[in-house]
Amino acid sequence: MPKYLLIYRDSTESQQSQPSPEEMQGFLKMWDGWFKQFEGKIVDMGDGLLPTGRVLQPGGVVADGPYVEAKEMIGGFSVVAANSYEEAVEIAKLCPIAIIGGAIEIREFAGYV
Repeated sequence: MPKYLLIYRDSTESQQSQPSPEEMQGFLKMWDGWFKQFEGKIVDMGDGLLPTGRVLQPGGVVADGPYVEAKEMIGGFSVVAANSYEEAVEIAKLCPIAIIGGAIEIREFAGYV
């Protein structure tokens, strides 16, 4: 079955606000419900990503990243198994990130490995 990478994009506005403890508990419950709803389809729940990182450039040069001028930062990811892009999109539509108004990029794995 094909696998798809769900890439969670944070807008610069959403990075400014921190959820309250109550909001965070509600969000975690949404994640748990999504996982249970698509058990067997979610291959890897993934994780959130810190806003810091490094960029390895050609020639071995390492720079601080991600670049500040980026309009959207990658905030996290998950991996799902689906029969088609359409099914992967339906799974993504019910992801908590989509429910709270975040953008999700959906990319199919090439299957080389």
